[in-house]
Amino acid sequence: MTTSSSPRPLIDAWYRAARPRTLTATYVPLGLAAALALQEGVFQLVPFILALIGALFLQIAANLINEYFDYRRGAEDLKQAGQGMVIKHGVLTPQAVLIGAIVTVLVGVVIGLYLLTQSGPLLFWIGLGGVLVVITYTAGPFPLAYNGLGEAAVFVFMGPVMVLGAWYVMAKTYSPLPLWVGVPIGFTVAAILHANNVRDIDSDRAVNKRTLAVLLGLRAARIEYIVLIAGAYVGVVALVLAGIMPWTTLIVAITLPEARRLIDIINTSRDTALLHQAQGRTAKLHGTFGLWLVIGWLAWLVIRGLSGG
Repeated sequence: MTTSSSPRPLIDAWYRAARPRTLTATYVPLGLAAALALQEGVFQLVPFILALIGALFLQIAANLINEYFDYRRGAEDLKQAGQGMVIKHGVLTPQAVLIGAIVTVLVGVVIGLYLLTQSGPLLFWIGLGGVLVVITYTAGPFPLAYNGLGEAAVFVFMGPVMVLGAWYVMAKTYSPLPLWVGVPIGFTVAAILHANNVRDIDSDRAVNKRTLAVLLGLRAARIEYIVLIAGAYVGVVALVLAGIMPWTTLIVAITLPEARRLIDIINTSRDTALLHQAQGRTAKLHGTFGLWLVIGWLAWLVIRGLSGG
């Protein structure tokens, strides 16, 4: 564990534990909620910023809880690569990570409670569901990640539900539009987790961590990765055709070559280091995919404004 009196190693340790590479899973749905809110004329800067900060704290909390309980259950013993792993490598103590998880959950909850007073009762149920997923993802008697439900949980709560929550704190009214808008990024965020589970399939199986990849087996798990990646692009096309997303969001097609390369790696390689790289690149693809969605949406708003539409 870090023992230096200098604050820099400690900051670096917590930065690593927060797994910043995964935080696109918060930035992307919040960005899409903002684009939709601008389109509908309900965007509010302060609630948006607070929602972003609260969601980031809850995601970091989920990462810390995952770190702590994976260590406690021995799930990291056989891993050769992975994000975080700060306890295994002695960067932070288990107690420090647990305290960090509790603090970040509390900060996220406090922000959520404030936003609840400024919006409406739907946010209570969205927030409650989000906090429960954060805690039960790897903790409790039935941890979702250990029973094949990890991908489903992140698809729902870090896709459609997160977009809806961010929309709701600004609009203060329910609409089905944010749920539909969140579907494509639900696919890509689930793909990040699934790439992680494909990489760790042997080590997870050895410690009875029943991820979906373990339950399906390698061949079917590889097919699932294709389905998740393809689902994101098909989802955008379907939403454009349905008139829910503007046609300019089709600019996400610019990320297709990288998606194809990642599918090739996941479907042909068993090398842990290469699969670890593919997992990181899947997270980057999620962020880039989401960024182009937002850019495409904002471009359409500018075009509409200039044309007087």
